[in-house]
Amino acid sequence: MSLQAWLAVAVFASAYVLIATEWVHRLYAALGGAAAMVLIGAATSESAFFSEESGIDWNVVFLLLGMMIIVGVLRQTGVFQFLAIWAAKRARGRPYRVLVLLLVITAVASALLDNVTTVLLIAPVTLLICERLGLPPVPFLIAEAMASNVGGTATLIGDPPNIIIASRSGLSFNDFVLNLAPLVVILMIVFVLLSRVMFRSAFRYDPERVQRVMALEEREAITDPKLLVRVLVVLAFVLAGFTLHSVIHLEPSVVALLGAGAAVVVSRLGSEDFLAEVEWETLVFFMGLFVMVGGLVHTGVIEELGRLATDAVGDHYLVAATGLLFGSAVLSGIVDNIPYVATMAPLVADLVEKAPPGEAHALWWALALGADLGGNATAVGASANVVVTGIAARNGHPISFWQFTKYGLVVTAVTVTLCWPYLWLRYFVLGG
Repeated sequence: MSLQAWLAVAVFASAYVLIATEWVHRLYAALGGAAAMVLIGAATSESAFFSEESGIDWNVVFLLLGMMIIVGVLRQTGVFQFLAIWAAKRARGRPYRVLVLLLVITAVASALLDNVTTVLLIAPVTLLICERLGLPPVPFLIAEAMASNVGGTATLIGDPPNIIIASRSGLSFNDFVLNLAPLVVILMIVFVLLSRVMFRSAFRYDPERVQRVMALEEREAITDPKLLVRVLVVLAFVLAGFTLHSVIHLEPSVVALLGAGAAVVVSRLGSEDFLAEVEWETLVFFMGLFVMVGGLVHTGVIEELGRLATDAVGDHYLVAATGLLFGSAVLSGIVDNIPYVATMAPLVADLVEKAPPGEAHALWWALALGADLGGNATAVGASANVVVTGIAARNGHPISFWQFTKYGLVVTAVTVTLCWPYLWLRYFVLGG
Protein backbone atom coordinates (compact mmCIF):
# COMPACT_ATOMS: atom_id res chain seq x y z
CA MET A 1 0.00 0.00 0.00
CA SER A 2 1.05 3.61 -0.54
CA LEU A 3 2.19 6.01 2.18
CA GLN A 4 -1.13 7.83 1.85
CA ALA A 5 -3.01 4.56 2.46
CA TRP A 6 -1.00 3.88 5.61
CA LEU A 7 -1.68 7.43 6.81
CA ALA A 8 -5.39 6.88 6.19
CA VAL A 9 -5.26 3.71 8.29
CA ALA A 10 -3.47 5.64 11.07
CA VAL A 11 -6.07 8.43 11.01
CA PHE A 12 -8.97 5.99 11.08
CA ALA A 13 -7.42 3.92 13.87
CA SER A 14 -6.71 7.04 15.96
CA ALA A 15 -10.26 8.35 15.56
CA TYR A 16 -11.69 4.91 16.35
CA VAL A 17 -9.63 4.74 19.56
CA LEU A 18 -10.97 8.14 20.59
CA ILE A 19 -14.55 7.01 19.90
CA ALA A 20 -14.05 3.72 21.75
CA THR A 21 -12.33 5.21 24.79
CA GLU A 22 -14.56 8.32 24.81
CA TRP A 23 -11.60 10.52 25.62
CA VAL A 24 -13.35 13.11 23.47
CA HIS A 25 -16.96 13.31 22.32
CA ARG A 26 -17.59 10.92 19.42
CA LEU A 27 -18.77 13.80 17.23
CA TYR A 28 -15.44 15.62 17.65
CA ALA A 29 -13.53 12.41 16.96
CA ALA A 30 -15.49 11.73 13.76
CA LEU A 31 -15.19 15.29 12.47
CA GLY A 32 -11.52 15.45 13.43
CA GLY A 33 -10.87 12.18 11.64
CA ALA A 34 -12.73 13.43 8.55
CA ALA A 35 -10.69 16.65 8.57
CA ALA A 36 -7.46 14.67 8.88
CA MET A 37 -8.47 12.50 5.89
CA VAL A 38 -8.87 15.68 3.84
CA LEU A 39 -5.53 17.09 5.01
CA ILE A 40 -3.60 13.96 3.98
CA GLY A 41 -5.40 13.84 0.63
CA ALA A 42 -7.27 10.60 1.37
CA ALA A 43 -10.56 12.45 0.89
CA THR A 44 -11.45 15.35 -1.37
CA SER A 45 -14.62 17.34 -1.86
CA GLU A 46 -15.36 15.15 -4.87
CA SER A 47 -14.84 11.82 -3.06
CA ALA A 48 -16.51 12.97 0.17
CA PHE A 49 -19.63 14.63 -1.21
CA PHE A 50 -20.29 13.15 -4.64
CA SER A 51 -18.79 9.67 -4.86
CA GLU A 52 -21.12 6.68 -4.42
CA GLU A 53 -18.18 4.45 -3.47
CA SER A 54 -16.25 6.61 -1.03
CA GLY A 55 -18.50 9.54 -0.13
CA ILE A 56 -21.15 10.37 2.42
CA ASP A 57 -24.17 8.13 1.91
CA TRP A 58 -26.74 10.88 1.54
CA ASN A 59 -29.49 8.28 1.18
CA VAL A 60 -28.88 7.22 4.77
CA VAL A 61 -28.56 10.79 6.06
CA PHE A 62 -31.77 12.02 4.40
CA LEU A 63 -33.67 8.84 5.26
CA LEU A 64 -32.83 9.55 8.90
CA LEU A 65 -33.71 13.24 8.60
CA GLY A 66 -37.08 12.54 6.97
CA MET A 67 -38.08 9.88 9.49
CA MET A 68 -36.93 12.03 12.43
CA ILE A 69 -39.25 14.82 11.25
CA ILE A 70 -42.17 12.39 10.91
CA VAL A 71 -41.47 11.07 14.41
CA GLY A 72 -41.36 14.66 15.67
CA VAL A 73 -44.83 15.32 14.25
CA LEU A 74 -46.17 12.02 15.60
CA ARG A 75 -44.92 12.87 19.08
CA GLN A 76 -47.30 15.85 19.19
CA THR A 77 -50.31 13.49 19.04
CA GLY A 78 -49.57 11.48 22.20
CA VAL A 79 -49.38 8.21 20.25
CA PHE A 80 -46.10 7.18 21.89
CA GLN A 81 -47.64 7.51 25.35
CA PHE A 82 -50.58 5.41 24.10
CA LEU A 83 -48.29 2.66 22.83
CA ALA A 84 -46.19 2.71 26.01
CA ILE A 85 -49.20 2.21 28.26
CA TRP A 86 -50.68 -0.43 25.91
CA ALA A 87 -47.46 -2.46 25.82
CA ALA A 88 -46.92 -2.24 29.59
CA LYS A 89 -50.48 -3.40 30.25
CA ARG A 90 -50.28 -6.27 27.77
CA ALA A 91 -47.11 -7.49 29.49
CA ARG A 92 -48.79 -7.09 32.91
CA GLY A 93 -45.88 -4.86 33.93
CA ARG A 94 -43.41 -7.77 33.99
CA PRO A 95 -40.07 -6.36 32.78
CA TYR A 96 -38.92 -9.42 30.82
CA ARG A 97 -42.32 -9.75 29.16
CA VAL A 98 -42.12 -6.06 28.25
CA LEU A 99 -38.67 -6.64 26.72
CA VAL A 100 -39.82 -9.69 24.74
CA LEU A 101 -42.82 -7.77 23.38
CA LEU A 102 -40.65 -4.83 22.35
CA LEU A 103 -38.02 -7.09 20.75
CA VAL A 104 -40.58 -8.99 18.70
CA ILE A 105 -42.24 -5.77 17.53
CA THR A 106 -38.83 -4.29 16.69
CA ALA A 107 -37.66 -7.34 14.73
CA VAL A 108 -40.88 -7.69 12.72
CA ALA A 109 -41.07 -3.96 11.99
CA SER A 110 -37.39 -3.89 10.96
CA ALA A 111 -38.03 -6.62 8.41
CA LEU A 112 -41.07 -4.84 6.96
CA LEU A 113 -39.66 -1.29 7.08
CA ASP A 114 -35.98 -0.87 7.79
CA ASN A 115 -34.08 -1.05 11.05
CA VAL A 116 -33.27 2.67 11.27
CA THR A 117 -36.91 3.71 10.82
CA THR A 118 -37.99 1.12 13.37
CA VAL A 119 -35.68 2.28 16.16
CA LEU A 120 -36.68 5.88 15.52
CA LEU A 121 -40.29 4.85 16.16
CA ILE A 122 -39.79 2.34 19.00
CA ALA A 123 -37.15 4.16 21.10
CA PRO A 124 -39.51 6.94 22.32
CA VAL A 125 -42.06 4.29 23.32
CA THR A 126 -39.38 2.38 25.23
CA LEU A 127 -38.25 5.44 27.14
CA LEU A 128 -41.83 6.12 28.24
CA ILE A 129 -42.47 2.50 29.28
CA CYS A 130 -39.30 2.43 31.37
CA GLU A 131 -40.19 5.75 32.96
CA ARG A 132 -43.68 4.47 33.88
CA LEU A 133 -42.39 1.18 35.32
CA GLY A 134 -39.24 2.56 36.95
CA LEU A 135 -36.94 0.47 34.74
CA PRO A 136 -33.45 1.41 33.50
CA PRO A 137 -33.95 2.19 29.79
CA VAL A 138 -30.40 1.55 28.58
CA PRO A 139 -30.56 -2.30 28.49
CA PHE A 140 -33.90 -2.12 26.69
CA LEU A 141 -32.57 0.32 24.08
CA ILE A 142 -29.41 -1.73 23.49
CA ALA A 143 -31.47 -4.90 23.05
CA GLU A 144 -33.82 -3.16 20.60
CA ALA A 145 -30.94 -1.89 18.46
CA MET A 146 -29.64 -5.44 18.22
CA ALA A 147 -33.10 -6.88 17.50
CA SER A 148 -33.52 -4.34 14.71
CA ASN A 149 -30.29 -5.53 13.09
CA VAL A 150 -31.27 -9.18 13.41
CA GLY A 151 -34.83 -8.63 12.17
CA GLY A 152 -33.69 -6.34 9.36
CA THR A 153 -31.49 -9.12 8.01
CA ALA A 154 -34.59 -11.04 6.86
CA THR A 155 -35.60 -8.85 3.92
CA LEU A 156 -34.17 -6.78 1.09
CA ILE A 157 -35.39 -3.51 2.65
CA GLY A 158 -34.73 -4.40 6.30
CA ASP A 159 -31.09 -3.33 6.46
CA PRO A 160 -29.41 -0.85 4.05
CA PRO A 161 -26.54 -3.28 3.17
CA ASN A 162 -29.15 -5.70 1.79
CA ILE A 163 -30.28 -3.11 -0.75
CA ILE A 164 -26.69 -2.74 -1.94
CA ILE A 165 -26.28 -6.53 -2.21
CA ALA A 166 -29.55 -6.88 -4.12
CA SER A 167 -28.54 -4.23 -6.66
CA ARG A 168 -25.19 -5.98 -7.29
CA SER A 169 -26.41 -9.58 -7.27
CA GLY A 170 -29.83 -9.33 -8.92
CA LEU A 171 -31.44 -11.10 -5.97
CA SER A 172 -35.10 -10.23 -5.40
CA PHE A 173 -37.18 -9.37 -2.34
CA ASN A 174 -38.53 -12.94 -2.33
CA ASP A 175 -35.00 -14.38 -2.55
CA PHE A 176 -34.09 -12.61 0.68
CA VAL A 177 -37.25 -13.76 2.45
CA LEU A 178 -36.96 -17.38 1.38
CA ASN A 179 -33.25 -17.68 2.15
CA LEU A 180 -32.75 -15.50 5.22
CA ALA A 181 -36.10 -15.18 7.02
CA PRO A 182 -36.16 -18.81 8.33
CA LEU A 183 -32.71 -18.36 9.83
CA VAL A 184 -33.63 -14.97 11.30
CA VAL A 185 -36.58 -16.51 13.15
CA ILE A 186 -34.20 -18.97 14.82
CA LEU A 187 -31.70 -16.21 15.61
CA MET A 188 -34.42 -14.06 17.20
CA ILE A 189 -35.54 -16.93 19.45
CA VAL A 190 -31.93 -17.41 20.57
CA PHE A 191 -31.49 -13.65 21.08
CA VAL A 192 -34.65 -13.36 23.19
CA LEU A 193 -33.41 -16.20 25.42
CA LEU A 194 -29.94 -14.65 25.55
CA SER A 195 -31.43 -11.31 26.61
CA ARG A 196 -32.98 -12.97 29.65
CA VAL A 197 -29.46 -13.65 30.90
CA MET A 198 -27.56 -10.60 29.63
CA PHE A 199 -30.01 -7.97 30.88
CA ARG A 200 -31.33 -9.75 33.99
CA SER A 201 -30.21 -6.94 36.32
CA ALA A 202 -32.66 -4.58 34.56
CA PHE A 203 -35.74 -6.66 35.34
CA ARG A 204 -36.91 -4.85 38.47
CA TYR A 205 -40.56 -5.41 39.30
CA ASP A 206 -42.23 -2.57 41.21
CA PRO A 207 -45.79 -3.63 42.19
CA GLU A 208 -46.90 -0.08 43.04
CA ARG A 209 -45.79 1.36 39.69
CA VAL A 210 -47.31 -1.57 37.83
CA GLN A 211 -50.61 -1.08 39.63
CA ARG A 212 -50.66 2.59 38.64
CA VAL A 213 -49.91 1.74 35.00
CA MET A 214 -52.60 -0.96 34.90
CA ALA A 215 -55.12 1.63 36.12
CA LEU A 216 -54.36 4.00 33.23
CA GLU A 217 -56.60 4.28 30.19
CA GLU A 218 -54.30 4.39 27.15
CA ARG A 219 -56.84 6.15 24.91
CA GLU A 220 -56.69 9.21 27.12
CA ALA A 221 -53.04 9.66 26.11
CA ILE A 222 -54.05 10.66 22.57
CA THR A 223 -54.11 14.46 22.64
CA ASP A 224 -54.93 15.16 18.97
CA PRO A 225 -56.84 12.29 17.29
CA LYS A 226 -57.41 14.16 14.00
CA LEU A 227 -53.72 14.95 13.58
CA LEU A 228 -52.87 11.34 14.46
CA VAL A 229 -55.11 10.02 11.69
CA ARG A 230 -53.61 12.41 9.13
CA VAL A 231 -50.02 11.58 10.05
CA LEU A 232 -50.71 7.83 10.15
CA VAL A 233 -52.06 8.07 6.59
CA VAL A 234 -48.82 9.82 5.56
CA LEU A 235 -46.77 7.19 7.39
CA ALA A 236 -48.71 4.41 5.64
CA PHE A 237 -47.81 5.90 2.25
CA VAL A 238 -44.17 6.21 3.33
CA LEU A 239 -44.04 2.57 4.42
CA ALA A 240 -45.72 1.52 1.18
CA GLY A 241 -43.06 3.51 -0.68
CA PHE A 242 -40.32 1.64 1.18
CA THR A 243 -41.93 -1.72 0.37
CA LEU A 244 -42.45 -0.88 -3.31
CA HIS A 245 -38.92 0.45 -3.74
CA SER A 246 -38.17 -1.91 -6.65
CA VAL A 247 -41.43 -0.96 -8.40
CA ILE A 248 -41.59 2.82 -8.05
CA HIS A 249 -37.79 3.29 -8.31
CA LEU A 250 -37.68 5.95 -5.61
CA GLU A 251 -34.89 5.77 -3.05
CA PRO A 252 -36.08 5.35 0.58
CA SER A 253 -34.48 8.70 1.37
CA VAL A 254 -36.66 10.46 -1.22
CA VAL A 255 -39.77 8.69 0.08
CA ALA A 256 -38.90 9.71 3.66
CA LEU A 257 -38.35 13.36 2.70
CA LEU A 258 -41.60 13.48 0.75
CA GLY A 259 -43.36 11.96 3.74
CA ALA A 260 -41.75 14.47 6.09
CA GLY A 261 -42.93 17.34 3.91
CA ALA A 262 -46.45 15.93 3.78
CA ALA A 263 -46.52 15.39 7.56
CA VAL A 264 -45.45 18.99 8.17
CA VAL A 265 -48.11 20.29 5.77
CA VAL A 266 -51.00 18.29 7.27
CA SER A 267 -49.92 19.07 10.84
CA ARG A 268 -49.61 22.85 10.43
CA LEU A 269 -47.05 22.78 13.26
CA GLY A 270 -44.33 25.36 13.75
CA SER A 271 -40.80 24.31 12.81
CA GLU A 272 -39.73 24.42 16.46
CA ASP A 273 -42.13 21.55 17.22
CA PHE A 274 -40.91 18.94 14.72
CA LEU A 275 -37.30 20.05 14.22
CA ALA A 276 -36.70 19.68 17.96
CA GLU A 277 -36.81 15.89 17.47
CA VAL A 278 -34.07 15.82 14.82
CA GLU A 279 -30.87 14.24 16.13
CA TRP A 280 -28.49 16.69 14.46
CA GLU A 281 -25.45 15.33 16.31
CA THR A 282 -26.20 11.84 15.05
CA LEU A 283 -26.52 13.03 11.45
CA VAL A 284 -23.24 14.94 11.57
CA PHE A 285 -21.50 12.00 13.27
CA PHE A 286 -22.63 9.79 10.38
CA MET A 287 -21.17 12.25 7.89
CA GLY A 288 -17.82 12.26 9.63
CA LEU A 289 -17.81 8.47 9.86
CA PHE A 290 -18.64 8.10 6.18
CA VAL A 291 -15.82 10.45 5.19
CA MET A 292 -13.34 8.48 7.34
CA VAL A 293 -14.36 5.14 5.88
CA GLY A 294 -14.42 6.76 2.45
CA GLY A 295 -10.77 7.68 2.98
CA LEU A 296 -9.97 4.00 3.40
CA VAL A 297 -11.97 3.22 0.26
CA HIS A 298 -10.48 6.08 -1.76
CA THR A 299 -6.91 5.04 -0.95
CA GLY A 300 -7.62 1.40 -1.76
CA VAL A 301 -7.20 0.00 1.76
CA ILE A 302 -10.49 -1.90 1.91
CA GLU A 303 -10.17 -3.06 -1.71
CA GLU A 304 -6.69 -4.41 -0.96
CA LEU A 305 -7.98 -6.30 2.06
CA GLY A 306 -10.79 -7.75 -0.04
CA ARG A 307 -8.41 -8.75 -2.83
CA LEU A 308 -6.10 -10.50 -0.40
CA ALA A 309 -9.06 -12.42 0.96
CA THR A 310 -10.37 -13.46 -2.46
CA ASP A 311 -6.89 -14.50 -3.62
CA ALA A 312 -6.47 -16.60 -0.50
CA VAL A 313 -9.68 -18.62 -0.96
CA GLY A 314 -9.45 -19.17 -4.73
CA ASP A 315 -12.22 -21.52 -5.86
CA HIS A 316 -12.75 -23.08 -2.43
CA TYR A 317 -16.24 -21.65 -2.08
CA LEU A 318 -17.02 -23.03 1.37
CA VAL A 319 -13.82 -21.40 2.62
CA ALA A 320 -14.82 -18.21 0.79
CA ALA A 321 -18.29 -18.22 2.37
CA THR A 322 -16.77 -18.86 5.80
CA GLY A 323 -14.28 -16.03 5.32
CA LEU A 324 -16.99 -13.67 4.10
CA LEU A 325 -19.29 -14.53 7.00
CA PHE A 326 -16.80 -14.12 9.83
CA GLY A 327 -14.60 -11.52 8.13
CA SER A 328 -17.61 -9.32 7.36
CA ALA A 329 -18.81 -9.68 10.95
CA VAL A 330 -15.46 -8.45 12.26
CA LEU A 331 -15.05 -5.59 9.80
CA SER A 332 -18.69 -4.46 10.06
CA GLY A 333 -18.19 -4.08 13.79
CA ILE A 334 -15.29 -1.71 13.14
CA VAL A 335 -16.60 0.33 10.20
CA ASP A 336 -20.25 1.06 9.49
CA ASN A 337 -21.65 -1.84 7.49
CA ILE A 338 -23.09 0.33 4.70
CA PRO A 339 -19.79 1.60 3.19
CA TYR A 340 -18.21 -1.78 3.97
CA VAL A 341 -20.77 -3.68 1.87
CA ALA A 342 -20.64 -1.06 -0.87
CA THR A 343 -16.91 -1.79 -1.16
CA MET A 344 -17.09 -5.57 -0.84
CA ALA A 345 -20.04 -6.17 -3.19
CA PRO A 346 -17.99 -5.78 -6.42
CA LEU A 347 -15.34 -8.15 -5.06
CA VAL A 348 -17.97 -10.77 -4.21
CA ALA A 349 -19.48 -10.30 -7.68
CA ASP A 350 -16.09 -11.27 -9.15
CA LEU A 351 -15.96 -14.34 -6.90
CA VAL A 352 -19.41 -15.66 -7.81
CA GLU A 353 -18.87 -15.47 -11.58
CA LYS A 354 -17.13 -18.87 -11.60
CA ALA A 355 -19.09 -20.48 -8.77
CA PRO A 356 -21.97 -22.96 -9.22
CA PRO A 357 -25.38 -21.24 -8.75
CA GLY A 358 -26.14 -22.59 -5.26
CA GLU A 359 -22.67 -21.84 -3.93
CA ALA A 360 -22.67 -18.44 -5.61
CA HIS A 361 -25.80 -17.52 -3.67
CA ALA A 362 -24.15 -18.77 -0.49
CA LEU A 363 -21.43 -16.15 -0.93
CA TRP A 364 -23.99 -13.35 -1.17
CA TRP A 365 -25.87 -14.63 1.88
CA ALA A 366 -22.61 -14.93 3.80
CA LEU A 367 -21.82 -11.28 3.03
CA ALA A 368 -25.33 -10.18 4.05
CA LEU A 369 -25.38 -12.19 7.28
CA GLY A 370 -21.87 -11.18 8.30
CA ALA A 371 -22.41 -7.48 7.59
CA ASP A 372 -25.91 -7.24 9.08
CA LEU A 373 -25.27 -9.29 12.22
CA GLY A 374 -21.71 -8.04 12.62
CA GLY A 375 -23.16 -4.55 12.93
CA ASN A 376 -24.28 -5.56 16.42
CA ALA A 377 -20.70 -5.94 17.62
CA THR A 378 -20.05 -2.30 18.51
CA ALA A 379 -21.90 0.95 19.06
CA VAL A 380 -20.83 2.23 15.62
CA GLY A 381 -21.20 -1.01 13.66
CA ALA A 382 -24.68 -0.26 12.30
CA SER A 383 -26.78 2.82 11.63
CA ALA A 384 -29.45 1.68 14.08
CA ASN A 385 -26.87 1.50 16.89
CA VAL A 386 -25.71 5.06 16.28
CA VAL A 387 -29.30 6.32 16.18
CA VAL A 388 -30.24 4.56 19.43
CA THR A 389 -27.18 5.83 21.31
CA GLY A 390 -27.94 9.33 20.03
CA ILE A 391 -31.57 9.17 21.23
CA ALA A 392 -30.47 7.77 24.59
CA ALA A 393 -27.92 10.55 25.12
CA ARG A 394 -30.46 13.21 24.13
CA ASN A 395 -32.88 11.89 26.77
CA GLY A 396 -30.33 11.82 29.58
CA HIS A 397 -29.38 8.13 29.38
CA PRO A 398 -25.97 8.05 27.65
CA ILE A 399 -24.75 4.67 26.40
CA SER A 400 -20.97 4.38 26.33
CA PHE A 401 -19.14 2.64 23.51
CA TRP A 402 -18.07 -0.23 25.74
CA GLN A 403 -21.41 -0.52 27.51
CA PHE A 404 -22.97 -1.36 24.16
CA THR A 405 -20.03 -3.36 22.87
CA LYS A 406 -19.72 -5.77 25.81
CA TYR A 407 -23.19 -7.08 24.95
CA GLY A 408 -22.76 -6.67 21.20
CA LEU A 409 -19.70 -8.90 21.00
CA VAL A 410 -21.56 -11.74 22.73
CA VAL A 411 -24.65 -11.40 20.51
CA THR A 412 -22.57 -11.17 17.34
CA ALA A 413 -20.43 -14.18 18.25
CA VAL A 414 -23.49 -16.35 18.98
CA THR A 415 -25.64 -15.31 16.00
CA VAL A 416 -22.87 -15.35 13.40
CA THR A 417 -21.63 -18.74 14.60
CA LEU A 418 -25.17 -20.14 14.23
CA CYS A 419 -25.24 -18.93 10.62
CA TRP A 420 -22.31 -21.08 9.53
CA PRO A 421 -23.99 -24.52 9.87
CA TYR A 422 -27.05 -23.08 8.10
CA LEU A 423 -24.95 -21.94 5.12
CA TRP A 424 -22.97 -25.17 5.03
CA LEU A 425 -25.97 -27.49 5.25
CA ARG A 426 -28.34 -25.61 2.92
CA TYR A 427 -25.97 -24.57 0.14
CA PHE A 428 -23.03 -26.95 0.24
CA VAL A 429 -24.65 -30.19 1.44
CA LEU A 430 -28.21 -29.87 0.14
CA GLY A 431 -27.27 -27.66 -2.80
CA GLY A 432 -29.47 -24.63 -1.95
